[in-house]
Amino acid sequence: MQEIIISKKDDDTKLIMLLEDGKLAEYYEDKSSYNRLEGNIYNGKIRNIVPGMQAAFVDIGEGKNTFIQAKDLMPKEDQTKSTRNEVKDIKQIAKVGMNVIVQVKKDANHKKGARVSTHINLPGKYIAYMPDADFITISQKIEDETKKERLKQFVKERLPKGSGAIIRTAAENIDTKELEAETKLLVEIWEKIKNNSKNNEIKLLYKSDDIVSKIIKDTIGQNIEKITVDTDEEYEEVKEILAQIPKKDIKIEKVENSLSKYSLNVQIERMSQRKIWLKCGGFITIDKTEALTAIDVNSCKYTGKENQEQTIYTVNKEATEEIAKQLRLRDIDGIIIIDYIDMTLDENKKKIIELLKQNIKKDRSKIQILEFTKLNLLEITRKHMFSNNNI
Repeated sequence: MQEIIISKKDDDTKLIMLLEDGKLAEYYEDKSSYNRLEGNIYNGKIRNIVPGMQAAFVDIGEGKNTFIQAKDLMPKEDQTKSTRNEVKDIKQIAKVGMNVIVQVKKDANHKKGARVSTHINLPGKYIAYMPDADFITISQKIEDETKKERLKQFVKERLPKGSGAIIRTAAENIDTKELEAETKLLVEIWEKIKNNSKNNEIKLLYKSDDIVSKIIKDTIGQNIEKITVDTDEEYEEVKEILAQIPKKDIKIEKVENSLSKYSLNVQIERMSQRKIWLKCGGFITIDKTEALTAIDVNSCKYTGKENQEQTIYTVNKEATEEIAKQLRLRDIDGIIIIDYIDMTLDENKKKIIELLKQNIKKDRSKIQILEFTKLNLLEITRKHMFSNNNI
């Protein structure tokens, strides 16, 4: 059973949690004092160009100028293709004073301003509409090739020429009427955005949903049975969100001290720990730096009953299952390096990669798994779900 719990930690902070059979699967903190911009679309103006960085700074009217790279000013490319267009010199594609419609891809932090792109992505429950991308891709989690081709053709026939979409996992078994209706709605939203931008005034054109709305809308097709809140305010907010989603009978329950349910306080406390113990007696450690996240696997107390290679594989196997859970739970993003215990057999390395692929299927984020390096490190990348996660 899947359940969403929304709890007000204090006047400024709201906790949003997704549980699977009582176990914390996703955890986010939303602060009302935090000016979240990610997902918003603006009519902006280029204020200055930095040729040495192949980048420019864009004024979107939110105080500090935002940062855009040259590749994000060029047409969006299909990442599934092996060929890439050469990135042009920033001075060829950007001019000071030039107006651009941009979307915030990553919020600012204490060191860097927000990052923006002209690659617009309007998210829906079943597709993400890309008005300026002339291709359609589909979630890798949909494995039926016949179904994939049918969905791609269905969406393509209903999109304006020259635009594209990403078909999400939730579209796999959906009624085509719902898919068609959402596609039409997203196209209409984009037309309104374009019309609103014609006067070249620096302003907000589209406000992205908050975390609560996104979580509910994104997970509503994943057998969510109940949403638990602890205040009247949250009850009314959830009720309003659900009213926008047809044919979904989901129970809303108001419970005081909702964190006592399933010992959530204990589960949240464990999330902040650097070391996570495995059932076999080994453990993993998670260390996040500015550049990447390093995950180390240690056998510790586990000595095994068979040969050394099998003992190592057993620890690595259990660590892989735990790592997949922690990536999702902590919303770890960017470059992730996993230092497994060295395995001699290539066959066991392949098994670990396949096991990781299987275990990340529940993760709603985009994850790319590379091969083991010569130093026996596994490299992966993951896109964050929400940039204001404090864990």
